[in-house]
Amino acid sequence: MRKLEVAPPSKYTPEFREEAVQIALRSSKTISETARELDLNPETLRGWVKKYQKRNEPTLGVPLTLDERARLKEQDRRIRELEAKVSFLKKAAAYFAKDPR
Repeated sequence: MRKLEVAPPSKYTPEFREEAVQIALRSSKTISETARELDLNPETLRGWVKKYQKRNEPTLGVPLTLDERARLKEQDRRIRELEAKVSFLKKAAAYFAKDPR
């Protein structure tokens, strides 16, 4: 007879999961890059993000059309691109602002 195995308790608090999801959603980086920075398995973070998005889907109102979804996706891509440029420029400015002693 086979014994039932009980899953060990999660080593991540709900607060940590929520914060990790928020970082992943706001970041211009991929989920894999964000997971690496947070010392997480990328599939773990990806699963948390999917659960968050499913839980927070709008339930009222009219669903977005395909054109609206495409426009929104393009705007999100553009935002990530601009955030990456801003980040690069901040790092470059900090590098060149160092005292050249």
